[in-house]
Amino acid sequence: MKALVLDGVGKIKVVDKEMPKVQHPADAVLKMVRTTICGSDLHIIKGDVPTVPNGRTMGHEGIGVVEDIGAEVKGVRKGEKVLIACITSCATCSFCRKSMNDQCKRGGWTLGNSNDGTQAEYVRIPFADSNLYPVPEGVDERSLLVYSDILPTGLEVATLRGGVKPGCSIAIVGAGPVGLASAITAQLYSPRTIVFLDKDESRLEVAKKIGATDCINPTKGDVRELASKHFGDIDGFDVVVEAVGVPATFKMCQDLVGVGGHIANVGVHGTKVELDIDRLWPRSITISMALVSAHTIPMLLELFAAGKLDTSSLITHDFKFAEIEKAYDVFGRAAETKALKVNIEF
Repeated sequence: MKALVLDGVGKIKVVDKEMPKVQHPADAVLKMVRTTICGSDLHIIKGDVPTVPNGRTMGHEGIGVVEDIGAEVKGVRKGEKVLIACITSCATCSFCRKSMNDQCKRGGWTLGNSNDGTQAEYVRIPFADSNLYPVPEGVDERSLLVYSDILPTGLEVATLRGGVKPGCSIAIVGAGPVGLASAITAQLYSPRTIVFLDKDESRLEVAKKIGATDCINPTKGDVRELASKHFGDIDGFDVVVEAVGVPATFKMCQDLVGVGGHIANVGVHGTKVELDIDRLWPRSITISMALVSAHTIPMLLELFAAGKLDTSSLITHDFKFAEIEKAYDVFGRAAETKALKVNIEF
């Protein structure tokens, strides 16, 4: 089979690999139908995730058809089309029982990391019953791709950990895929305002389409002054979401958060950031961060099937798997290509 693998820092290539097989009774093997590229894949290529060895098949998102199952698999059947959770949960360890699947003692972030991932014609999924979800009837599969990772990331790491609640004000720093997903899920909790900050005007236009009440380009002035009309009486936002993953945007979040507010860090950071604790602690600021757990996928799928969530604007480009290296080039030059998420079909 064909697979896209890491080939050293800054390098990827398509190679021939043996088809995966069921190794444990709880495994399933899928024939991939669609996959996509995540910002964390770019971090892997840059060398920011040293746990990923050369030769590892990339990717942790996608939709496939069940090709084979182990003897213990009961929740999915051969021939069924399923969505893949980006995080592998054993469903029984102490962390999984607390909905901290990302810290699973036998799983966690394995696909495209410690195990071969989804950017291949076939993939093996451990603990299939707790990590595969039947695709709802009649849904747009292209839009469904974001339910593997960025939509649950937005809900769990930004909206829920950030404490979004009715009537609150939110600033989202970064209008990329996960920032936009954070806004889509935040609207389930009726915030008063959602303000996006990004230098890319095309991404700000998408933010307006998915429900932003205001958009700010940080290059056009002091961000606090530009955003001050949304502060109310707390001198900042109730919730500020960091959705980029660089020191400058984390500092911007510290500048924007209001008294008693919350900074929810979603971005993947490859280097240290400066924490202005001397000015944050007397203002009762809370900071949270996490890897997605993906335990909210079933709820999100129900909302999607019911027509309560529109994620169609997050998929901007389409490719065949034979073009996956081109897809990486387009995705990696998002400022030029206006790419958000890409749909890669097999």
